[in-house]
Amino acid sequence: MTIKITRDPAPVKGALKITGSKSESNRLLILQAQYPEIEIGNLSNSDDTQVLQKALRQQSGQVDIHHAGTAMRFLTAYFATQENCDITLTGSKRMKERPIRLLVDALQRMGGDIEYVNEIGYPPLKIKGKKIAAQTVKLQANVSSQYISALMLVGASFPEGLEILLEGQVTSTPYIHMTLEIMKHAGIKGEFADNRIFIYPAPKLESSKIEVESDWSSASYFYSIAAIADEAEITLSNYRKTSRQGDSCLAEIYRHFGVTTTFEENSIILKKSGKRHLRGLKEDLRNSPDIAQTIAVTCLALGVPCELHGLHTLKIKETDRLQALKNEIEKFGGKVKIGSDCLQFVPQTEFQENVSVATYNDHRMAMAFAPLAMKVPFQIEDAGVVSKSYPDFWEDLQKLGFQVS
Repeated sequence: MTIKITRDPAPVKGALKITGSKSESNRLLILQAQYPEIEIGNLSNSDDTQVLQKALRQQSGQVDIHHAGTAMRFLTAYFATQENCDITLTGSKRMKERPIRLLVDALQRMGGDIEYVNEIGYPPLKIKGKKIAAQTVKLQANVSSQYISALMLVGASFPEGLEILLEGQVTSTPYIHMTLEIMKHAGIKGEFADNRIFIYPAPKLESSKIEVESDWSSASYFYSIAAIADEAEITLSNYRKTSRQGDSCLAEIYRHFGVTTTFEENSIILKKSGKRHLRGLKEDLRNSPDIAQTIAVTCLALGVPCELHGLHTLKIKETDRLQALKNEIEKFGGKVKIGSDCLQFVPQTEFQENVSVATYNDHRMAMAFAPLAMKVPFQIEDAGVVSKSYPDFWEDLQKLGFQVS
């Protein structure tokens, strides 16, 4: 589905309820599968979360998680530690190109029974679940934090718990803290200090209900809209001032663009009033790489040069996000340089018109570019890809005055 998206420059005002965080929801679902005493509120309605829910109901046969990278990592560890499971875990063509070897190696060293169906290091995986009693495992720290979280989420089921020793500089630390905090909220004790994580054993938990905070990554697109607008007031719920999500750094980053964040009891209010002169932006996003696309497009819309670092994990996401950003931004006339972990953007003097933005099976490409319609009308290809994390995205944009056809 290709859509055309436009919006006039009128002030932006509205209130939206954003779906629960995919990151929090998926972690809680893995815990709930091991501890049915956990009840979950405000669960994400994303495709990824629905795919994970369906997969957790299987004990044998083929499980196809499509494009859901989080599900691939978390389920690899989960199925490997569930006795009597006999699963072939597979996904989309792109998923079969995304590396999984470091996690599989770690699980195999712990005693897990996992085989590669085709190419070594990549899905599909043949997994025979078994009771694992390993007490310690080493893992490189500069890889996707989801590998680490996957091991943390199953560690409490081990008789002696699990010690994870991280080697090198840790990437996406907030996501490790998020996993730890969610586990603690459920009643599982854990520690993280000096590149060492320890998850205490928990044979059983007390009954509890855990509310999922709305997704800060999804909020990023409305920060972008507020920044691009001359006047804006957008209320988003359900958000907390003390968030577990690393992308909550948006509130501080977008002050650079003149957007203020007011925290209410269960919501945030984004405000911007009047144009302002903006300097270039330089940010290290190693702890929040998922908002890199949003920030880059905000800078494109406002004609602000930017330099973003800490982006090495973007090359193994739904697509190579660094290359995809370069391809699509340059269609509008901007100039982009990319390295192994960085992006530099130099603004254009005027926007190219009649651009059609490719989305590369990547939900964040579609949503990150959408706010640019406040500056120039354009098309977005395969717009339905947003259902991966935010199925109501286009409807919510229309509530804020965007025309989507």
